[in-house]
Amino acid sequence: MPVHRLSRRLAFPHPSLAEPDGLLAVGGDLSLERLVLAYSCGIFPWYSDPEPVLWWSPDPRFVLFPDQLRVGRTLRRTLRRAPHRLTADTAFDEVVARCASVRRPGQRGTWITAAMRQAYGEAHRHGIAHSVEAWAGERLVGGAYGLEIGRAFCGESMFALEPDASKVAFVHLVRFVRRRGALLVDCQMETEHLARFGAVAVPREDFLERLGRAVEAGISAGSWTEPFAEALPHLAEEEP
Repeated sequence: MPVHRLSRRLAFPHPSLAEPDGLLAVGGDLSLERLVLAYSCGIFPWYSDPEPVLWWSPDPRFVLFPDQLRVGRTLRRTLRRAPHRLTADTAFDEVVARCASVRRPGQRGTWITAAMRQAYGEAHRHGIAHSVEAWAGERLVGGAYGLEIGRAFCGESMFALEPDASKVAFVHLVRFVRRRGALLVDCQMETEHLARFGAVAVPREDFLERLGRAVEAGISAGSWTEPFAEALPHLAEEEP
């Protein structure tokens, strides 16, 4: 099945037309309008320079349902100790930059290109992309970011400079979007790390149906900073 080449027209082929590995389309741009349309349709960009923009919709899709979040015993003890100060949307660009630069086992380079950083930064300024940060004093030591599309949170990446810092940020992020009524957290591709939190593989058709309901439910765009700070004392007490 040939990979679709995008034109300037703001449109995507149906995800069911993707290659077996999930590759759906090539080209286009990373404008805010195209990004929102892509994520609303279960499609996301993933490529490295100097490649053109590549758009993906894998089958199955790795998804975490917020009410099925699992937190291991050791991490629960860490959460009770509260070793990090947590914030949201106060250092978005720095979180993305750290995610791009941190070394990961078996990975050369990064898919978070300069163009991607600029595009997600623009989405953040429009209240669509968000980050949760973990701090040790005034030093950013962990974080996670993604896009909130309706009542779906589309996770992009996370990083840690200290043990458990990204895990602490991720747990608080999931608990926060659960309080906001999120129906799913899109983890995109299967990883052992996210499986430990309870993420599962979902057939693409099922995922798209659930995503459609989440997008239709809608949610107001805007900064997470104040709502997160208000919810934080309750997030720390939630189970699991």
